Amino acid sequence: MTALVWFRNDLRCLDHPALSAGVEQGSCRAVYLLCPQQLDEHIIAPIRRQYLRLALDALAAELAALGIPFDIIDAGHFRDVPGVLNRYCQQHRISEIFAHEELLLDEIERDRQCAETLPVPLHLLDDCLLHPKLVCKDNGEPYKVFTPFSRRCRSRLREYWPRCLPRPKPQAAPIKATSAPVFGEEKDATDWPVSERDVLAQLKTFSRERAPDYGRQRDFPAEEGTSRLSAALALGLLSPRQCLARLQLECGDALWDTQSGAGIWFNELLWREFYRQVCYHFPQVVRGRAFKPHTEHLQWRNNREEFAAWQRGETGYPIVDAGMRQLLTTGWMHNRLRMITASFLCKHLHIDWRWGEAHFLAHLIDADFASNNGGWQWAASTGTDAVPYFRIFNPTTQSKRFDADGRFIKRYVPELSDHKGNALHLPPNVKYYPNPIVDHAESRAFTLALFEKLKD
Repeated sequence: MTALVWFRNDLRCLDHPALSAGVEQGSCRAVYLLCPQQLDEHIIAPIRRQYLRLALDALAAELAALGIPFDIIDAGHFRDVPGVLNRYCQQHRISEIFAHEELLLDEIERDRQCAETLPVPLHLLDDCLLHPKLVCKDNGEPYKVFTPFSRRCRSRLREYWPRCLPRPKPQAAPIKATSAPVFGEEKDATDWPVSERDVLAQLKTFSRERAPDYGRQRDFPAEEGTSRLSAALALGLLSPRQCLARLQLECGDALWDTQSGAGIWFNELLWREFYRQVCYHFPQVVRGRAFKPHTEHLQWRNNREEFAAWQRGETGYPIVDAGMRQLLTTGWMHNRLRMITASFLCKHLHIDWRWGEAHFLAHLIDADFASNNGGWQWAASTGTDAVPYFRIFNPTTQSKRFDADGRFIKRYVPELSDHKGNALHLPPNVKYYPNPIVDHAESRAFTLALFEKLKD
């Protein structure tokens, strides 16, 4: 009999609990169930589709070197997965299945149906979080605020340091690798590393060279101050445990100092955990609802022409437009700009945050539902631990503070390449560049009034 390892968003061989457990059974094979219809429904970006395909090819090569047969099967839709797996188990005489637990509604329902209908046991192991179990308060209630959540996480990690598993030993002689099919429209993702070797090298370089200064550099989009590991984490080419282990190896005890660069990046890993656990404990956010129910009554203006201008990067606010054009051009956006552009959509244009959430999912290579949803609800002041509604980013002030000399703006808004100073950050009439589509002061007053109505 043969054990089956079911890969999901965990496309690696190193530090892979399910793969290690499957290999321990003696005979082992692996499978990835591609669900193009599900990807279409969730408007997965063309660049992320190619990145996924390249990552599957890289994983196939790693598994082939270990002598583990790997099948990539078009399963259509999540609802078809139990039937596809059932037939696969019969064809290959599978005795048990090992996979990693996932925390979103569709994935939970898919696994429930599989557990109930498959003819063999389905073992779901912990993987997507640093902690082996969900982190709750002493009374069992989930956290709604990040800071106490992060304190509890740090405390638990001091007591239980997660172990990274080695690569399994080869099961047999190397075999021929499979290749993933093209599924839908693609956009070039070859600038992003997909092999385990390259992703781990990227992590090592960041942890050694940039993490110590991360706190001072991370907010400046013209600098190479961030890790750019979000895409690898989103597909599981890298585990959060590997990130933490490398950070500790390169930065030592500095990672426990929340004011150090290493400690601040550690916090970013914990934000990732926090948003996943919010999705699990408060599934209304996965269903497209606001975390704070009363904010469902916000009267968004939802002007479609202004939304289209925001999508194109033609709002007349250079830092907003540069961020939106970076997204359209590269399939990625600097985190500071994600906050600025999201705040602008919700609190200057007064457009429903769900419109922006969907637009980001449709373009980001690192699209991760939990983090994307959490970030948008934070910006819109509708979510857990959200920015207070009266804190409204002034895009011109943000521009002057985080791109003072305009190096980033000029890269993506070449119409302003000859401008500097105030004329760069809030330009007067410029040929070929739009005037601001809204006034900051008026928009701020309108936002405050919107939220004040909720108190009536």
